[in-house]
Amino acid sequence: MDARTTAAGKRKILQLCLVTETYPPEINGVANTLRHLVAGLERRGHRIHLIRPRQKGEKAGGYAGGQRVTLVPGLSIPGYHGLRFGLPVYRRLGRLWSKEPPDSLYIATQGPLGHAALSAARAAGIPALTGFHTRFHEYSSHYGFGVLSQWIVRALRRFHNRSLATLVPTAKLRAELLSLGFERVRVLGRGVDTELFDPRRRREDLRRSWGCAPGQLAVLYIGRLAAEKNLKLVLDAFEGISSRSPDAKLVLVGDGPERADLHNAHPKLVLTGAKTGIELAEHYASGDLFLFPSLTETFGNVVPEAMASGLAVIAFDYAAAGVYIHGWENGVTVPARDAKGFQAATVVVANDDAKRRAMGEAARATAEGMSWGRVTEDMEHLLVEVIDRHRTEHRDESLAAAAE
Repeated sequence: MDARTTAAGKRKILQLCLVTETYPPEINGVANTLRHLVAGLERRGHRIHLIRPRQKGEKAGGYAGGQRVTLVPGLSIPGYHGLRFGLPVYRRLGRLWSKEPPDSLYIATQGPLGHAALSAARAAGIPALTGFHTRFHEYSSHYGFGVLSQWIVRALRRFHNRSLATLVPTAKLRAELLSLGFERVRVLGRGVDTELFDPRRRREDLRRSWGCAPGQLAVLYIGRLAAEKNLKLVLDAFEGISSRSPDAKLVLVGDGPERADLHNAHPKLVLTGAKTGIELAEHYASGDLFLFPSLTETFGNVVPEAMASGLAVIAFDYAAAGVYIHGWENGVTVPARDAKGFQAATVVVANDDAKRRAMGEAARATAEGMSWGRVTEDMEHLLVEVIDRHRTEHRDESLAAAAE
């Protein structure tokens, strides 16, 4: 019998608690992924209780759109405008779960709230999974704390190894974490909304607002404007393009601590600010080539979004690009940290209109096979598996104790 079904043959409805320190309308890859997972699990009938920090302007939790939400106090994250981390409300969570224990808990972030939630869940005997969504140990080198990277790895390992499973988006990241001593690491892939991100959303009036006349090349980067995103490589690669095509435009869509410096140092850049929803999809579809130079991603949702929008992508061979881009067919990947290779590939693709368009069409076809529905079903299987294993282990422990 399928582990998800009851004796009557009906799929079990789970009471799930999701703990996260970021969630929409905040704009980042973690929030976007959680939005899709929550929506998908709810469509499958499961009941989600969301616990997160209070966002600006919010006064209380309760129910939003039928979803239960508990808000906790939080503080702003330095250098990350608009994002907060939750305070470690261990006792509050313990009281909550002593009265209403969920079937399982998914902790998406490793901040103070996440640590408190994991400790409270273990004390209450609730099976908990954690998500490895952010490479904090690699961020440290971009903010002057590289000397702490090994300490950060040890702290992350201690945290995740206290859960019953750690979920990562790719097999390569799983292998990397296992080599660092992480245990019980499982792969949960990602999807992309191909109805939202679609080449048909291309807008010539938007391109004109960028200064692009028909036939002129628009090169895109979409993401956070921050040190860890390796934006200097985008600028260097675009220099190679503009030396041959001086009318090409470089469009950076996003916000972050580097935005003001980029504007001051490169006044010809098109800086649009952060976009969401249909407006974001229109920006993707109105570009011609997508550059993604980051080396600090766990996945990089922007890569499949760009592919779904019909864009050829130039990226390093890891995370989402390493899984879904097949060299010179639906995009181009180069070995990690090969900056010269990245720049060379960018110039070649930018100057071959036919090849670039063919790659974009192939990228769209690849994205059409990346369903969030499949990802949600995989998440459901993982949750039920962990719940069943937890119950079996506790039953065996009880039997052994009784035998003594």
